[in-house]
Amino acid sequence: MFCQEHAAEYNRGWDYFAGLTAEEAAEREAAERQTHEGFKESAHYEWAGSGDGTRSRDELRALDLLELDPDADFEAIKKNYRTKAKQVHPDLRPGDEAAAKAFQALQLAYEVLRQAEERREWKG
Repeated sequence: MFCQEHAAEYNRGWDYFAGLTAEEAAEREAAERQTHEGFKESAHYEWAGSGDGTRSRDELRALDLLELDPDADFEAIKKNYRTKAKQVHPDLRPGDEAAAKAFQALQLAYEVLRQAEERREWKG
């Protein structure tokens, strides 16, 4: 059994279509989309919660860094980002390289989620 870190590493390298020709992969994808239209429709209408396919892998990683659920709304994201950023802000912790790296990671996570929110608003 894998620990979480090794499972994540394994999953990043997983190729669902390994060993298939491009034509076979396209056929399999088409067949699976045929049988999962209900899921696709629920994602389109945003009926489902977390895991519904509306968040990208980068968004999910950003939410994980902010210790939020995949279905967190943007107000919760902003609030959590501000709280966490204050804890590791370079002005409050000068010379603390670990805090500076944590702050940069939080900034990047917030930017990923902010841009995703803007795209959703634009589509809506």
